[in-house]
Amino acid sequence: MFKRASLVICKIVYTRQARKDAKKISASGLRPQTERLITILEENPYQDPPPFKKLVGDLEGAYSRRINIQHRLVYEILDEIKTVKVIRMWTHYE
Repeated sequence: MFKRASLVICKIVYTRQARKDAKKISASGLRPQTERLITILEENPYQDPPPFKKLVGDLEGAYSRRINIQHRLVYEILDEIKTVKVIRMWTHYE
């Protein structure tokens, strides 16, 4: 597990769906907020704040952070290879 005080650089990888969502993010003007969250995930995916939630159900094992009131950045942390896999960057309530 990552230490909160140290700076740990993680590799960020994107699912095919996340890459599609990135186009929607850019078109909606949410790119700066999303890039800020991705920078935080690169440095320490367990950083709080901004708060994150551990998801249940179909997305059990993944985490979610708010981009805005409607949209979430959904990701999985792969500690053993210091990688964060971004699953979605749009609403996951569809």
